[in-house]
Amino acid sequence: MNTDDTNNSAAGVNRRRLLQSAAVGAATYGALASLRKSSGAEAAGEYKIKNGRIRQSIVPWCFKPLTVPQLAEIAKAQGYESIELVPAEHWSMIKEQGLKIAIGSSHGFARGFAQPAEYEPCLKILRDQLDKAAAFGVPSIITFSGFRRGLTTEDAVKNMVAGLKQIVGHAEQNQVTLCLEMLNSRVAVEMKGHPDYFCDDMDLTIDIIKQVGSPRLKVLFDIYHVQIMQGDVITRIRQYHEYVGHYHTAGNPGRNEIGDTQEINYPGIMKVIAETKYDGFVGQEFIPVRNPRESLAEAARLCDV
Repeated sequence: MNTDDTNNSAAGVNRRRLLQSAAVGAATYGALASLRKSSGAEAAGEYKIKNGRIRQSIVPWCFKPLTVPQLAEIAKAQGYESIELVPAEHWSMIKEQGLKIAIGSSHGFARGFAQPAEYEPCLKILRDQLDKAAAFGVPSIITFSGFRRGLTTEDAVKNMVAGLKQIVGHAEQNQVTLCLEMLNSRVAVEMKGHPDYFCDDMDLTIDIIKQVGSPRLKVLFDIYHVQIMQGDVITRIRQYHEYVGHYHTAGNPGRNEIGDTQEINYPGIMKVIAETKYDGFVGQEFIPVRNPRESLAEAARLCDV
C-alpha cells in the first residue's frame, strides 16, 4: 500500500470516529435536554437557590430576547422568588406561576423630580402604579430623579424634596414603598451609565430621602452604580441599610455577569446584606455575554450565601 492509500485509510477511520463521537454527543445532549424538561433544573445539574438568606429576583430587560414567561420558568427552576420591573399586564401571569413581583416599574429614568416641569407626568404614572401595586400585593415601585439639565445641586435637591412630598402620602396610604434609584453618571454607554442623571451620589440620595421623611420612601441601592461612582459598597450598605428598599446587581466594568471576570465581590457583599437583617429582594440586573440561563444560575449561586 502506498503512502496515499495509508493516508486515505487513516482519514476514513478518523471520519468514522468523528461521526461516532458526534452521534454520542447528540444523544447525550438530547438526554440532558429531556432530563431538564422532565425532572427540573436541579436534576440536570443546574444550581438552585437553597439558603434563602438573600431573596433573589430577575430583571427582564437585560436578558432579551428571553421573554417574561421564559424567565419565569428559569426563575422557578433556579429558585428565584421574583420577576420584577415588568409592565403590570404581566403581573397576573407571574403570580400564577407562584412568583412575586419584587418591585414595579414607573416613569423611567429620563424624567423625574429634579425638574418641576416633569412632576405631573411622573405623579400621574406613580399614582396609577401605586394603586395597582396595592391591589396586586407588589411591595415597591421604582422612581427616579431624572436629569440635572444645568440645575445647581441646591435647587435640584429642593425640587426633589418638594416633588416627592406630593406622592409619598399616596404611597403611605397604599402601604407600598417608593424606591428612588441612584444611577451612575460616568459611563457614557447606553443602559450602562446615564450622564447628567442627578441622583448619582449615594450620600446625596439618602439626604433627599431623609428630608422627605417618610418610611415609604427608600433608596434602590444598585451595587454596580455605587461601585462606579463612589466604591466603599460594604461601608455604605452598613451605613444606610435602614434606608434601603431594594438592591440591584451587575458586574463592573461592563455591567455583565457578576462572577470572577469583574471587580465586585458579590458573595462578600451578600453576606453583609444578610447581616443587616434585610428582608427585601436583590434583583439580578446584569447584561449577560454568554448563555443567560447559565449566567443566572451562576449569579444565583454567588448570591446564595
